[in-house]
Amino acid sequence: MYLSSLKPAEGSVKARKRIGRGTGSGKGGTSTRGHKGAKSRSGYSQKSGFEGGQMPLQRRVPKYGFKNFNRVEYTSINLDVIQSLAESTKETVFNFDFFKAHGLVSKNDKVKILGRGEVSTAVEVHAHAFSQSASSAIEKAGGKTVAL
Repeated sequence: MYLSSLKPAEGSVKARKRIGRGTGSGKGGTSTRGHKGAKSRSGYSQKSGFEGGQMPLQRRVPKYGFKNFNRVEYTSINLDVIQSLAESTKETVFNFDFFKAHGLVSKNDKVKILGRGEVSTAVEVHAHAFSQSASSAIEKAGGKTVAL
C-alpha cells in the first residue's frame, strides 16, 4: 500500500462546483453570482427578515395591545381536583411538593387555588394564592389555607 494509491470511500466525496476558473469552465466571469447588486459582492450577508428593500412583514403588520413583563402567571388548581385527590390518597395536607409529585405543577410554577367544585373534607392547602371563593369553601369545610 502506497500513499499515492489511497482514495476516499465510494460515494463519500461529492463533486464540488469549481467557480471562477475562467470562461471555458462555464462558471467563470461573474462566478455564478449574476451582475451587480448586493448578492454579487464579497462580504454580503443577508439580514434576517430582509425582503430586498420591500417593507418587511414584521413592519407591515399592525401591532396592538400591551404585554406586561411583570405579570405573575399562576397554575390553577380547582377545589374539585383537591377533593378527588383527598378521596384517592387519603391526604389532608396539600403543599407544592404534593402537587408536583402528582404532576399538577412544574418546579418553577406558582399555584393558585380556584373555587370550582366543592370540598367536603377538612384539608390544609399550601399555595401561592387563593381565590376568595376557594378560601371560604376550604375554611367552611373545616380546613385551613396557607399562603406561601
